[in-house]
Amino acid sequence: MELTPFLNKELPESLYSQLYHWIKKEIEEGRLLPGMKMPSIRQLTTHLKVSRNTVEAAYQQLQSEGYLESVPKSGIWVAEIEKPLLHPLEVEHPIMLECKPSSEVLVDFEYGNVDLDKFPLKQWKKCLSDAVDQQNNWLFQYSENQGEFELRWEISNYLLQSRGVRSAPEQILITAGTQASMALICHLLALQEKTVAMEEPGYSGVRSVLEDQGCYIDPVPLEKDGLSVEHIQTSKAKAVYLTPSHQFPFGMVLSISKRMRLLKWAYQTGGYIIEDDYDGEFRYRGHPIPSLKSLDEQERVIYLGTFSKSFLPSARLSYIVFPPSLMVQYSRKFAAYNQSVSPIIQRAMALFMQTGEFERHIRRMRKTYQRKHQALLRSIEQYMGTHVKIVGEKSGLHILLKLKGITAFELIENGLQKGVKVYSPSRFWLNPNPEGNSYIMLGFGGLSIEEIEKGVRLLASCLP
Repeated sequence: MELTPFLNKELPESLYSQLYHWIKKEIEEGRLLPGMKMPSIRQLTTHLKVSRNTVEAAYQQLQSEGYLESVPKSGIWVAEIEKPLLHPLEVEHPIMLECKPSSEVLVDFEYGNVDLDKFPLKQWKKCLSDAVDQQNNWLFQYSENQGEFELRWEISNYLLQSRGVRSAPEQILITAGTQASMALICHLLALQEKTVAMEEPGYSGVRSVLEDQGCYIDPVPLEKDGLSVEHIQTSKAKAVYLTPSHQFPFGMVLSISKRMRLLKWAYQTGGYIIEDDYDGEFRYRGHPIPSLKSLDEQERVIYLGTFSKSFLPSARLSYIVFPPSLMVQYSRKFAAYNQSVSPIIQRAMALFMQTGEFERHIRRMRKTYQRKHQALLRSIEQYMGTHVKIVGEKSGLHILLKLKGITAFELIENGLQKGVKVYSPSRFWLNPNPEGNSYIMLGFGGLSIEEIEKGVRLLASCLP
């Protein structure tokens, strides 16, 4: 082992004392573990370029306090230490204690989980195996820059049939997730130090990317039929990011009139609309509304899709449909960039789609999630009644509950005591807003109907 503490000769504290305190802290905070062998006095003297007396004095003090032990003909080792000697950081932080359930979590309404029981694991494994067995040298090479052509072809066909999006495979870029897509778009459109509008509240994962990329974020207030287009029209935004088919997290659908006005804004200003269609497959009520991309006649919409909600989050498989002019720019700007998604995953996914398994999976999951969605609404009505108001129940894999007579923090804490875990959507606001503490978020994709009913019943018992 090599230790490299910073020893400052300018300090009034002796070097021996600095070394002693540094090693002691490393042991107390668990970075030097019991049973680790320490460097010999000679080794540490040479490495740190200090006198032998300095190292020897520090080691002797640590041995006398029980932090180190010397074993004849073996060396100096980190000792097992008693709990009272542990640093206070070892004790759980009070905030963590507040969120820790006193009992086992029986039902977790976490958003983003998928149904494990209905996942076609056998068919997916076969596609992975068949992809690796394909006869050529592709397995030992990098993927195509934009992603495997077979997958882009399948995505192009799928989008035309399911979302009315007309695109060629040449317009599609495979990415490793929506955040990766957004980072790339920021570079491509040179959005650094430019204004980007997004819904308020909105998806915090994308907001983090925009902040990291140095964009100025213009939070756009929501109305009952989606974001305020009037706000967009008066803003200085160069681009607007939104979730029109199922606003995240409130769940409303952007009206057709607002879609047309938003497109008109883009045509008149030269701005771009970034449409995130993250769970467009799962709509349970009302008529489907065309995607913004399918209405775009002047190629101002950049369409984002993902397989995380419809298929498998761990595949890290998303895609961008670019307008042709931006694809030309991409090819020029990113010619030296390699594809970030494994070609094995891409080819397996292409096979999964070619064989019809993906369509069958979507149909199956749509029915499954609809049944769960109905069970959730039914249970809320039965057990919670007028104590809450359901928000955003027409599509997707989550809903919000508007609370009455109790805050989200109180309900989350009380729920944990009963073994049910729910979440606050407050982090989705850019600007702190007390309104966020009047909602809780329930994701239901990964729960069984029995768990959903039990979870709602437990949660209802926490209401005033």
